[in-house]
Amino acid sequence: MSSLALAARDTTTMMRRNLLHARRYPSLTLNLLLTPVMLLLLFVYIFGDVMSAGIGGAGADRSAYIAYIVPGLLLLTIGSTVVGTAVSVSNDMTEGIIARFRTMAIHRGSVLVGHVVGSVLQSVLSVVVVGAVGVAIGFRSVDATALEWLAAFGLLVLFSAALTWIAVGMGLVSPNAEAASNNALPMVLLPMLSSAFIPVETMPGWFRPVAEYQPFTPVIETLRGLLLGTGVGHNGWLAVGWSLGLVVLGYFWATAKFARDPR
Repeated sequence: MSSLALAARDTTTMMRRNLLHARRYPSLTLNLLLTPVMLLLLFVYIFGDVMSAGIGGAGADRSAYIAYIVPGLLLLTIGSTVVGTAVSVSNDMTEGIIARFRTMAIHRGSVLVGHVVGSVLQSVLSVVVVGAVGVAIGFRSVDATALEWLAAFGLLVLFSAALTWIAVGMGLVSPNAEAASNNALPMVLLPMLSSAFIPVETMPGWFRPVAEYQPFTPVIETLRGLLLGTGVGHNGWLAVGWSLGLVVLGYFWATAKFARDPR
């Protein structure tokens, strides 16, 4: 077999291993998935009328707020899912299995790539679940074209890969699973400090730069424009730029740390 074929085979094996772990220990995945679902239900049914009236400047319209909030919750879902990736990588590094892998005739990069591919698949499945909940409570995307739906899906996968590589790096530098979970917490907090729940222009002036100059806001705005068919403007380029930049940063950080870390 060629080196490329061996690398693909080993990566597939590692991906299956990570997916089996997620299936055998579903409590972590379920706990992380419940966060965006509960926030979706809370903001729609408890705060929906008030929030929609405040944003729209007219009467309360809960359905309009559902359309506004779902794209942000989909990104929060990805952020929550990759926390589990950081924990999983940290466990592998501290429990000795990586030391065993280093002695075996397997492609070195397959360990990390397997984590990334498995996590992206879990993120996509989690997004489908949260999206289905959104549709069940009233979210509709009637103005989006098939091409915009395809672009939205591609953006979700790309941003999921970006956050996953960052999470892998966090898992590698964390001394234990608890530290990895804490280090990855910004993946959950940053969506809440973005335009996921309210427009950036309605925020206080001193806080607005925090929401505006971070990766989640342009990605959320781009996803919102694609799913609602309202256009993306300059946010599309910013979203792709942030995503590709984080992929490169996370990849080189994680691979460099993995290459020199003997744990």
